[in-house]
Amino acid sequence: MNELVAEIQVKSILNKHKKRDDWFLDDYSVNPYSGCSFNCIYCYTRGSKYGVNLAKELSVKINVGELLERQLSRRAAKGEYGIIGFASQEAYLPIEKELKVTRKLLEVVLKYRFPVHIITKSPLILRDLDILKEIDINAILPDDLKPQLGRGVIISSSISTLDEKLAGIFEPGAPTPRNRLETMRECKKEGFLVGMNFIPVLPFLSDSEEHLQEMIKTAKDYEMDFVFVGGLTLFGEGPIDSKTLYYKALEKHFPELIPRYKCLFRGHFAPRRGYQQELEERSKRLCEKYQIRYGII
Repeated sequence: MNELVAEIQVKSILNKHKKRDDWFLDDYSVNPYSGCSFNCIYCYTRGSKYGVNLAKELSVKINVGELLERQLSRRAAKGEYGIIGFASQEAYLPIEKELKVTRKLLEVVLKYRFPVHIITKSPLILRDLDILKEIDINAILPDDLKPQLGRGVIISSSISTLDEKLAGIFEPGAPTPRNRLETMRECKKEGFLVGMNFIPVLPFLSDSEEHLQEMIKTAKDYEMDFVFVGGLTLFGEGPIDSKTLYYKALEKHFPELIPRYKCLFRGHFAPRRGYQQELEERSKRLCEKYQIRYGII
């Protein structure tokens, strides 16, 4: 195994949400790894409550197969079916090619017939389309989603910009935006429900009308079923938190934007409400123009 990857044991792998996520429709989440080698500096887990239990180094949870087996068997016995999100931490890091932890978890998910939503920036997901096809057919959906969704797998990828140079600054370890688009197109060709998450668009860098139009038109050109558009959030004051790292990147590459960011965020972790509402309205209007769904259902 790569010596930079630590092995850890955890007490639980299946996290039950208090309520279903309104956007991504997941009732549960599963994270095979702790930490992420893609190093997206805006990642919302950096410094937020979602990253409280993250390891400081990239770690693999070595006992998750048997844990998920136990936890899903209990949920299935009670009929507590819901979508499992492989989302908040990247499930297809480069080390997954060797370790196959995500694949082992998907085998357990298939056994107990739970639906999944996988959000990934990696082409490695293409390796597991065989298992995902079986899940897509055999998963048991919650009753209220059966008529609206009607299938067991959702696949999406996240992009903050189509500009390769910008992506190199803010997503230094991730596959390129074009690579992500091509990966999703391959998933679509295999018959999956596929979408693009333009999250987070970067204020004053990739959130203009021109940029939004290019992104949504590109999603349509790549035959995506749906898109989301979401604003940037910046958490924490620590040296490796998203707020700290993001402002350092601005200082280096776009120092003239710092006053505008401070005005937009006003000391909070999210932009002011009016900005977010306008972003959503513009995005929905462009989705209507290009005839692509805003949201999964």
